[in-house]
Amino acid sequence: MYDTFRVAVLPSWPGSCRVTVTGDLDVVSAPDVRDTLRAAVSAHDRVDMDCGGLTFCDCSGLSALLAVAREAKASGSELRLHAVPHSLARLLRLTHTGSAFTIEQPGAP
Repeated sequence: MYDTFRVAVLPSWPGSCRVTVTGDLDVVSAPDVRDTLRAAVSAHDRVDMDCGGLTFCDCSGLSALLAVAREAKASGSELRLHAVPHSLARLLRLTHTGSAFTIEQPGAP
C-alpha cells in the first residue's frame, strides 16, 4: 500500500507561512514540494516546514529541499524545518547538509 502524499500551505502571521508535508518525499512528490516551497519563500520572509508527517525522504526530496533553501537564502527569506523525523535527520547528517537549514527542535516556536 502506498502512502498518500500531501503538501499544504497555511498562513501563520504576517510575512510567514507554514508548509505541512505528509507522506513520502521522493522522486514523484519532490517537484510538488519544490514548487510549493518556492512559491512560499517568494511570498514570505519566513517559511516553517512541518516535517512531522514525513514518512520517507530520498535524494530527490533532499535535492528539492536544498534547492529551495539556497533560493530562500539568496532572496533574504528563511526556511525552517520543524518536527524533523529521525529518517530525515539521519539523511541530513550523512550528507552533511543539515547546516543548509534552520532546524527547530521540539518545543521551539
